[in-house]
Amino acid sequence: MINFLIFQELTSTNDYLKRNASILPSGTVIAAFKQSAGRGQKGNSWESEPGKNSTLSLLLKKPNIAVKEQFYLSEAVSLAIVDVLEQYAHGFKIKWPNDIYYNDRKISGILIEHSLSGEGIEHTIIGAGVNINQQVFISGAPNPVSLSNITGQLYKTVQLTEQLGEKIMEYCQFDGSREQLEALHQRYLEHLYRYDGEPHTFLSPQGDQFEAVIHSIAPDGTLTLLHTLDNTLHDYRFKEVGFVINKKKFI
Repeated sequence: MINFLIFQELTSTNDYLKRNASILPSGTVIAAFKQSAGRGQKGNSWESEPGKNSTLSLLLKKPNIAVKEQFYLSEAVSLAIVDVLEQYAHGFKIKWPNDIYYNDRKISGILIEHSLSGEGIEHTIIGAGVNINQQVFISGAPNPVSLSNITGQLYKTVQLTEQLGEKIMEYCQFDGSREQLEALHQRYLEHLYRYDGEPHTFLSPQGDQFEAVIHSIAPDGTLTLLHTLDNTLHDYRFKEVGFVINKKKFI
């Protein structure tokens, strides 16, 4: 059940849920027409022209998923957003770990934060920003795109935000079966950006570029690359490797 609350302005929808997680029910979706301090991965800000895009956060209490397998939540959220966007255009991909891309341009970013209790997840706050109607981006982000840029149409942002919240909640209902998790992971791989058996350019934290093929992704989110120079496999966690796109790096 979705409890949908929309605000004219918040500093951050994720921060609002953090402050109020104890008194709000699971399934609460917080949306804002304007975020004054919206956050992305690695502490980056998320550029969003007021009223033009979808910025939302969803509270999920005690998700039926083990801490060591929490990457399945990231897969579920990514696929939910792709499912909604595919109703309006086709060709969306998930760039590891959970950015949504159209060709080589980013349309959505996801920030997932867990509160742990013992060996379990007490609650999860799922934040997502999806570019809907914004036409021009001025923050210096190298490759943004909106749904309107792609299709030439304008959309009702509140309606799309509700669709996104409902679909994310739907995807995050885990029944505890291995079959469900394996099917989810397979679908994630089918939508994975640059998972095509071809070599692509990557970047180490030291700034070294190398050619590699995406080999696999483990349930904990570890990315395994096959380096083409010496035909060896190397494992990477988030922030340990970046994609090089149009001669620019994205980590």
